Amino acid sequence: MFALLAGLLLLRFLPALPPLWLLILFPIAGLLLLPFRSYPIALFLFGFTWACVSAQWALDDRLAPSVDARTLWLQGQVVGLPEVSGGVVRFELEQAVSRRELLPKRLRLSWYGGPAVHAGETWRLAVRLKRPHGLVNPQAFDYEAWLLTQRIGATGTVKSGELLTPASGTGAWRDRLRQHLLATPAHGREGALAALVLGDGSGLSTADWQVLQNTGTVHLMVISGQHIGLLATLLYSLVAGLARVGGWPRSWPWLPCACVLAFSGALAYGLLAGFEVPVQRACVMVGLVLLWRWRFRHLGVGLPVLLALLAVLLLEPLASLQPGFWLSFGAVALLILIFSGRLGVWPWWGTLLRAQWAMAIGLLPLLLALGLPVSASGPLANLVAVPVIGLLVVPLALLGTLLLPVPGVEATLLGVAGWVLHLMFMLLSQLSVWLPAWLPSALPFWAWLLVALGALVLLLPAALPMRSLGALLLLPLLFSPQQRPEYGRAEVWLLDVGQGLAVLVRTQQHDLLYDAGPRFGEFDTGERVVLPSLRALDVRGLDLLLLSHADNDHAGGAAAIKRGLPVSRVVSGEPDNVAHSLQAQACKSEQWQWDGVAFSTWQWAGATDGNQASCVLLVEANGERLWLTGDIDSHAERALLNSTLLMPAQWLLAPHHGSRSSSSAALLAQVKPAAVLISRGAHNAFGHPHADVMGRYEAVAARAYDTAVQGALRIRLGAFEPAQGLRNHARFWREK
Repeated sequence: MFALLAGLLLLRFLPALPPLWLLILFPIAGLLLLPFRSYPIALFLFGFTWACVSAQWALDDRLAPSVDARTLWLQGQVVGLPEVSGGVVRFELEQAVSRRELLPKRLRLSWYGGPAVHAGETWRLAVRLKRPHGLVNPQAFDYEAWLLTQRIGATGTVKSGELLTPASGTGAWRDRLRQHLLATPAHGREGALAALVLGDGSGLSTADWQVLQNTGTVHLMVISGQHIGLLATLLYSLVAGLARVGGWPRSWPWLPCACVLAFSGALAYGLLAGFEVPVQRACVMVGLVLLWRWRFRHLGVGLPVLLALLAVLLLEPLASLQPGFWLSFGAVALLILIFSGRLGVWPWWGTLLRAQWAMAIGLLPLLLALGLPVSASGPLANLVAVPVIGLLVVPLALLGTLLLPVPGVEATLLGVAGWVLHLMFMLLSQLSVWLPAWLPSALPFWAWLLVALGALVLLLPAALPMRSLGALLLLPLLFSPQQRPEYGRAEVWLLDVGQGLAVLVRTQQHDLLYDAGPRFGEFDTGERVVLPSLRALDVRGLDLLLLSHADNDHAGGAAAIKRGLPVSRVVSGEPDNVAHSLQAQACKSEQWQWDGVAFSTWQWAGATDGNQASCVLLVEANGERLWLTGDIDSHAERALLNSTLLMPAQWLLAPHHGSRSSSSAALLAQVKPAAVLISRGAHNAFGHPHADVMGRYEAVAARAYDTAVQGALRIRLGAFEPAQGLRNHARFWREK
């Protein structure tokens, strides 16, 4: 069993999938080994082959490169529950067909300003399709991996469309139920009730999700193994309790009836929630645990968990790419470690305290490895929220949903559930302000091993001597060594923020951020991309946040950066037009040195618009120069050429993302860049970089580095080396 699991889990760590001939050879080799009783090797090869074949099927179902960024008319059926946020409707389409091209089985589409879309409807749509593509940074959500695990082969933007057939089927019923839940007054927590009943989190605001993340309670608003398991436990306990007090018919054996009822309830809840992969995983685990309780209890408590793990990976090998997979099974393993083999019976409050202690300490290494925030208030928040949600809110919400045909009763039950949720969110909001989530700096592998060992030692039985010394092994969390550039050198990171800009410049003892990425509605790249990346790079504060100008794609994420990190000083080319909370100073021509690295700023006094007013930064380390140019156009470039700053430089950030109005031949002739950096979004609506601009770069033999192609870029300024793109760090699911 362990060999088969190892083969299935190895997929998660592959830089590339093996070629077809190897995938044919592996199972043949496994079959040949069976007669020699080399079962572990054979099972490992079988598991590895199945995982790779399944992943290859998902990759082969991606949109063909020839169709990338093309607009096609297609027809398909809406599946799942569409999300509406900020005037944008997002939904998934299955059974999509086009007369011109072969399409993936599943698409994820966005319709800006579009009409209401409901599950189960069939639409004819004009869609600009794109291959799966995500931002690649030192630390951020891996969108491409998520799309692959959902087996979504393309994304797209709807240009126009017409409804062909109205909603029908189970999806339509779930959509109508969601509308009913959202229309039932529940003290402003209608969206949270829809999340608990249907697994639809679109009704929760960004502020709600931030509170849940800060308090480590996100898992409570996402239907997972905890919700499915609690419902199954309640149903099982109901039958067991009736049997104990004599209220259960003696002619019916209570144990199999309890197991069947509990599993039926888990399945019904899973179907209500859409039976997505995490819910499938939970139902499989509950079913195996109940089967173990019924017939195989003598085989030990770990067996059903291992079987559930194996079943989940056999059904969906790509599950190992999801953080939730590791956290859910890690949590179960921790509970087994804490509660198995202990002597005596603990009171209910002792059990709850020990469970939260185990989660707080035991999941810490996993959270660090996955790059997820660590909630300092999580143990306290979950101590209250888990029983409230699991034993009160979820039963009331499900019972209210079940009694929808009974007027008045369902509204009362849902109203009470919403009131309890409202009180809980008030408490969680206070905890969130008091102790927000903490995103630790990335640890070296040896330091992570020490932390993992320390967590394990602390969770061992109290009778073991010297157990408290495990706390000392957690010290690398607080005193991790910083990896800084040497004196006279600088490390530059051009982050991948889509159609925007964010550049980190680090010297031996100082950190500067040039621009902070864009904010699109509720999606703030400053909060979601730039800040996590700064944390991963062990940036503990900024000496200077320099905003070239006030355009959203350059300054949209600045407020989130200042909330998340200490910032000593903010400077902007348009200080009056950025957020007042930033308290930005005006850019002016000045020069300074940090740790042997020279910095110079410049702004055109004759600027007539925000782009021309961009604050330009020149960085020089060990004779190697880098120009950061914001969005200046050819007029501002001409003024820059007439300044007293040294023009030649090895590196040039393409002004205005490679717009046709910038990167003039005169500028390139003076700067003579060996390389040009382009920060832009893939398939952006502006056509950046323009073909004429790329031609001018080629004319001066400047090598182009593009974040849309290579992800975040790292430059060791002063070492005279090529830039390194993070997309070159191979992952089999990443677009090459």
